[in-house]
Amino acid sequence: MAATVEVTQTAADKISTLFSQKELSEEVGLRIGVQGGGCSGLSYNLSLDDEPTKFDRVFESNGVLLIVDKKSFLYTAGLILDFDTDDFNGGFVFHNPKAKATCGCGTSFSV
Repeated sequence: MAATVEVTQTAADKISTLFSQKELSEEVGLRIGVQGGGCSGLSYNLSLDDEPTKFDRVFESNGVLLIVDKKSFLYTAGLILDFDTDDFNGGFVFHNPKAKATCGCGTSFSV
């Protein structure tokens, strides 16, 4: 089976709520990117995108369109995006099998 990027049902529900609050069309996807920076060297970047390029990897998971650029996919293959509903530390959580170390907040990592 080929490597993918996925979202849990909890994350999909949160993304769906955010998209509906902003009245976005169903063609809009969540772009998951990686950029240099953060405590551990690399950090995740989430944004909206409605025009994937021919170089992007596009996945559908639990009803959410996920878009990952070719370079970021090298670091995120196998990633599962979750959402923690805890009032104090809640937010999106990245479960990345390629990450060798992560920072305390969980938004940066190293490979």
